[in-house]
Amino acid sequence: MKGKRKRRSSAHTKKTLGRYKSNLEKYCANQLHEYGLSFDYEEHEFVLIEGFRFPYRYLKMTNKAKMMSDRSNSKQLPIKYTPDFVGRDHDWIIETKGIYLTSHHDFPMRWKLFLRFLSMNELPYGVYLAKNKGQVDQAIQDIIKSREGDE
Repeated sequence: MKGKRKRRSSAHTKKTLGRYKSNLEKYCANQLHEYGLSFDYEEHEFVLIEGFRFPYRYLKMTNKAKMMSDRSNSKQLPIKYTPDFVGRDHDWIIETKGIYLTSHHDFPMRWKLFLRFLSMNELPYGVYLAKNKGQVDQAIQDIIKSREGDE
C-alpha cells in the first residue's frame, strides 16, 4: 500500500520560488543571469485588443443567478498579454509554460493574438515558448548566437 505524499504548503513554495511563479520560471531567470542576459520579469504589458463598448442587446449567464444578467451597452475589457521575460534591449521574449493548467485555457488563443500583435506592429522580437529546462537552454543559446551574429 502506497503512503500518502505530503503536499508542500503554498508558503513553502513561495519561499523557494521567490518572485517567480514556477520552478521553470526560476530556472530561466537563473540561466539568464548566469549568461549575463539582462531582462525584465513580467513588467511589459501588451494590449492586444483595446476595450470597447458593446452597444447591442447582451444577456450574460452568471455563476450564481438562475437567470442571465443584462449586459447591454456594457464595456468590454481589453485583452492584454504580459510575457514572462523580456530582454532589456527589447530584442527577445521568453514565455515559459511547463504545464498547461485548466485556469490557462485561453493561453493558446492569447498567444496567437500576441504573435499577431508583434507582427502587425512590426516589433522584431525573437520569441521563445519553452516548456522545459532543455528548451529554456536552447532559447538562451539562440539569443546568444543571434547577438554574436549582430556584432
